[in-house]
Amino acid sequence: MGRAFEYRKATKLKRWGHMAKTFTKLGKQIAIAVKAGGPEPENNPTLRAVIATAKRENMPKDNIERAIKNAMGKDTSEYKEVPYEGYGPHGIAVFVDALTDNTTRTVADVRSVFNKFSGNLGTQGSLGFLFDHKCVFTFKKKEGMNMDDLILELIDFGVDDEYDDDEEAGEITIYGEPTSFGDIQKYLEENGYEIASAEFTRIPNDLKDVTPEQRETIDKMVEKLEEFDDVQNVYTNMKPSVEEEG
Repeated sequence: MGRAFEYRKATKLKRWGHMAKTFTKLGKQIAIAVKAGGPEPENNPTLRAVIATAKRENMPKDNIERAIKNAMGKDTSEYKEVPYEGYGPHGIAVFVDALTDNTTRTVADVRSVFNKFSGNLGTQGSLGFLFDHKCVFTFKKKEGMNMDDLILELIDFGVDDEYDDDEEAGEITIYGEPTSFGDIQKYLEENGYEIASAEFTRIPNDLKDVTPEQRETIDKMVEKLEEFDDVQNVYTNMKPSVEEEG
């Protein structure tokens, strides 16, 4: 298993806070998807992907349908995807993905947390070299499927040649280039693979060791950032603990 998959095991959708916060973030993503491609999942691949992730996060069907209905009456044109990046305590790199309709508010919120933990919010792009931006698909195994053949085909779509096989859940997770998201989704759907979740992630290139005390401080900083509704995900290059890796 490579670096990406070691990291994925430790961060597998765990950084989304409490259930209510998770549903709020997913609801915003559903609204953006509906505005971009309409309310019918069968005609909107982006919406299908968000719904798959919502189901994986145990978002009730009624909540999903309500979010789609509410999105029809909302103006989401002002929402922007904005990354914030900098260094937290102990030299740990922190990357924040936000979805906001008010960048002034969001940058003030994010900066306040960096300042509180003696960190330094940098300029956009300053940490790009430390994180790989990837799209991630998790799908159900099919009986008799040959992963070597599948990966060989998917490499043409920008998929990495390593994958994560979760035997207990009966699922495969693959990583690819963000620009290939639509093509990968289309391939999986057209070839009968049931997609369990589809999302974007940032994987650190160099994981840093920390002490238990340092880890506690960094975890607190991440939790504070995740309290903001505008914040979708927070990534660090802190090496996973032994418990998380297991």
